[in-house]
Amino acid sequence: MSEPKTSLLPANSSPLEKALDLGFGYLLERVTPPFPQLMDPDRTPAAFLPYLAADRAVNEWSTTAPEAEKRLTVKLAWPTARQAGTRQALENAVKGLRLRPEVRAWYEQKPRGVPYSFAVRVWTELPYSEATDLRLDRRLADAKSERDIFSVSIGLSASGRHSIGGATLCGELTTIYPTMLAGVEATGRACLAAGLYTVETTTLYPQEH
Repeated sequence: MSEPKTSLLPANSSPLEKALDLGFGYLLERVTPPFPQLMDPDRTPAAFLPYLAADRAVNEWSTTAPEAEKRLTVKLAWPTARQAGTRQALENAVKGLRLRPEVRAWYEQKPRGVPYSFAVRVWTELPYSEATDLRLDRRLADAKSERDIFSVSIGLSASGRHSIGGATLCGELTTIYPTMLAGVEATGRACLAAGLYTVETTTLYPQEH
């Protein structure tokens, strides 16, 4: 057993107070601190996610969102707040909804856009609704700088496993006729047949008297 930490009791503490302080000190040392896991968005219990989101000042939060989205939103909350007004913050705002972002500033557009504006192309393989669109606008508004204006376009994509197959059926018909060469003998089974045709002729002469 490790030595207890230094007591904070005053010098005039009673023996009972000192004993209780010592006993509770040993009990507390046997308790594994829960805070490292509770404060980790990937490991905290699902029921604790709303409290962790409030702790990290998440403004846009949906109680009906999938658990994976909630964890990602909490995980990206601090990086988004620290980098507010940057491209990375805008991308994080989109990624928190499990969407794929493509951000283009006004000077990257062809033709060039309005100064201090940016266009966001969002790609998704998940169902996209009007409610999701409103949530995305709120998150982008929190992540951008005050002078910036933005436009959003949605691109629906689908991916899967593709298989390409082909089959070819080839056939040849070859007819071989025997070669007839002069002076070449051929042996084999022979069948013989014979026929007989007989004709009988009778000649009659008149009698002479």
